[in-house]
Amino acid sequence: MKVIAVVVTYNRLVLLKKNISCLRANKPVSSIVVVNNGSTDGTLQWLDTQSDLHVITQNNLGGSGGFYVGMKYAYENGADYIWCMDDDVYPRENCLEQLILAATNSSIGILAPRRMIGDKIYTNDFQKYNFSNPFTGICQRKLKNQTINFTTDIVGTVFEGPLVSRNVVRLIGLPNKDFFIFCDDTDYCLRAVLAGYRIYYVPSALMDKERFFFSESRIEREKKKKWKRFYHIRNHAYLNHHYGKNIFVKYIRSWYEVIGQMLLALFSPAYSFSDIPRFWKAYHDGVNERLGIICE
Repeated sequence: MKVIAVVVTYNRLVLLKKNISCLRANKPVSSIVVVNNGSTDGTLQWLDTQSDLHVITQNNLGGSGGFYVGMKYAYENGADYIWCMDDDVYPRENCLEQLILAATNSSIGILAPRRMIGDKIYTNDFQKYNFSNPFTGICQRKLKNQTINFTTDIVGTVFEGPLVSRNVVRLIGLPNKDFFIFCDDTDYCLRAVLAGYRIYYVPSALMDKERFFFSESRIEREKKKKWKRFYHIRNHAYLNHHYGKNIFVKYIRSWYEVIGQMLLALFSPAYSFSDIPRFWKAYHDGVNERLGIICE
């Protein structure tokens, strides 16, 4: 069995080094591909010294552009499974082994590990999609609201450790690189489920997630990261429009989020009145299914 790990990184060299160290301890990883999204913090120079890594350096195309390129390389180089992750997760020594043990038949297309922050379970995984009711969110029956201690079916996970079968890529292709950030993993999982594949959540496959500590105030952090809000609005609007089963989901559900962000722009010091038309454009681009990098 050939397992190729794909790690996407951007300006987090300290985290990347820890991630790679953990991957090297996992068997049977055949090779490790690092997609460097144009890092400027010394990442490229360090990667140049690592003879056992295959490095792809490109302009910053976001997480989705990184996973598109990395998974494409792994598939074209004969991977039976592609192990995808960001640089801020650290698989424990037998994580991959436990994922592979759960791949008991060909209908299982994606296997998701259990992520931990300290001694607490951290999960965004869920068991049901909702594209019919506009008054509730897309992701339903979230595992964070349940106690799951056995391998179980889910329909959605994130690109923080899923093991993707070659058969899935053969049938549904690669992640949509135009999302940039947010929703590329949700979309990919949904495409896999619609194609008839099962996704398993494997609690025995443990992966630690970085615990971040911030010195700035919440307002300062929001100012630095507010550009992400536009991708969040646009990409959720895309999902609702592309998969929605009625006009209310296609258009109205995403409108709630836009209204909330517009109100935030009026009253939060992290935003300004000039952000309002940008929120509207993000929504408009989403429902018209126009994706790509949003100019800041």
